[in-house]
Amino acid sequence: MSDTATESVLKQQAEDLSAVVGALYQRFGESAFTLQRTAEGLPTLWLQRQSLLDVLRYLRRDYQPRFEMLLDITAIDERVRVHREGQPESDFTVVYHLISFTGNCDVRLKIALHEHDLNVPSAIPVWPSANWYEREVWDMFGISFDGHPNLRRILCPPTWQGHALRKDHPARATEMEPYSLDDDIQDQEQSALKFRPEEWGMKQQSDSSEFMFLNLGPNHPSVHGVFRIALQLDGEIVVDAVPDIGYHHRGAEKMGERQSWHTYIPYTDRVDYLGGVMNNLPYVMALEQMCGIEVPERVKVIRVMLCEFFRIASHLLFYGTFAQDLGQLSPIFYMFVDREKVFNIIESICGGRMHPSWFRIGGVAQDLPNGWDKRIREFVDTFPARLDEYDRMVMDNSIIRQRTRGIGAYDTEEAFDWGITGPGLRATGFEWDYRKDRPYSGYENFDFDVPIAVNGDCYDRCAVRIEEMRQSTRIIRQCLENMPEGPYKSQHAKTSPPIKEHAKQDIESLIAHFLSVSWGPVVPPGEITTGIEATKGINTYYLVSDGGVGSYRTRIRTPSFPHLQAIPYISNGFMVADLIAIVASIDFVMADVDR
Repeated sequence: MSDTATESVLKQQAEDLSAVVGALYQRFGESAFTLQRTAEGLPTLWLQRQSLLDVLRYLRRDYQPRFEMLLDITAIDERVRVHREGQPESDFTVVYHLISFTGNCDVRLKIALHEHDLNVPSAIPVWPSANWYEREVWDMFGISFDGHPNLRRILCPPTWQGHALRKDHPARATEMEPYSLDDDIQDQEQSALKFRPEEWGMKQQSDSSEFMFLNLGPNHPSVHGVFRIALQLDGEIVVDAVPDIGYHHRGAEKMGERQSWHTYIPYTDRVDYLGGVMNNLPYVMALEQMCGIEVPERVKVIRVMLCEFFRIASHLLFYGTFAQDLGQLSPIFYMFVDREKVFNIIESICGGRMHPSWFRIGGVAQDLPNGWDKRIREFVDTFPARLDEYDRMVMDNSIIRQRTRGIGAYDTEEAFDWGITGPGLRATGFEWDYRKDRPYSGYENFDFDVPIAVNGDCYDRCAVRIEEMRQSTRIIRQCLENMPEGPYKSQHAKTSPPIKEHAKQDIESLIAHFLSVSWGPVVPPGEITTGIEATKGINTYYLVSDGGVGSYRTRIRTPSFPHLQAIPYISNGFMVADLIAIVASIDFVMADVDR
């Protein structure tokens, strides 16, 4: 981002801080809050739990511009944290992140809890999307939410012992007792697998009604990964659909606590495993801001170019599987030809294809190779015509239209209720894109449009992503034609790792390079949230540093997690075949959900 753009952002953050803090002080009294300063300037306020719901309702319904969406709820185990200057005493902290699209600003709310009293009111009456977030906090930290209708495990198995993101919970399997499956444990595990509808929050029906329960997944080609939906059916009509996630949970946030800042970069690739280096971007940008690293202009353009290539690759897979789930088998083979061309370009630049882990703190792994532009020019010259051909095959097909128009529709307010961002939100007619409204990595210098639709149904969610591929092609062409000269990495001391050629000059540089690769930089104490417009919606990293070479708390807010929560709301009353179209139109990957 240019100096002028940076100053503009900082000025806007100061105005947001003053406005929302002043309004809350006036409404609830200054003594009701403790103000915390953070690295990114995000308004951060501590409050008492008894006033939580009143504050949330005020910010969503009465404050102008209103905070339409609950972006995230998470928690922090503060018990061994050292640097907490200016913050209230707390053993565990519950963190709420709200976003105002109309005001283009955020606010972070915190509640301090003591170990013997881990209870807060549920935010579900204000935002339905709070349901899964609160279940995750209970699962990971053991914090209860009063009034929650179904507070049970969501990512860990129901028989799991302890709460995995507490600091006293082991981070490696080698730190735990060897797993043994005696008869008692085996009986417990088998009992936990039994399906009891009432435990899933399904309502009991009258005796005169005959309903069938059906498992869709966790291994089924139409659920796009290890994902299970427990269906309650009246014939072919979906009476209730309860998503069941966690089968792909790998503890990505826990691993962030035991890796150095630098060595955690490859783990980010595996979150949205179709997004590749785009997953690296919010993570490294957060660290760059915390360390005060200014990224060269060439780096920004390279990053944008690679991110847009991965956006195209991800959307091509979505487009092909969307048509396939609806019974049209041939398009995916054509689309995979173009997807292969994209991966060949990525491989020629990064050396890797799906998971190159190529972005670095302060730059990228290496400069663009000689002749890097040839394949890219061939692709941007031919790809738009290919998209037009696919539209004739799929979007103009009368059967596809009948199967998707009016199916699984929601409006903008309903999208706000359920935390739906990205193409799913823009399909309702709401024009908001992180790249346009909060430009990062130089996106303010590119000319592109933000596609929107009107109806918010399956057809429109697909149409928006198709047009996004055309806009990504426009952005890549501008990168191709306006690639600046300059270094591919910042010269800042905390850049990790430094340019390798420098290590060959003297022993001091070699030692510095070795330490940087092994341990990475020491990041000053503080916390920051950085977001991007990922392939599926808003992806943020909330990082807490205690002044060391690794993260004290790594929180990954992914778009797919809240999107799946809305499945019952938009599918009940439709047929099973319609549910398949709805699931396909959401565009998710389970690693992005489960982390």
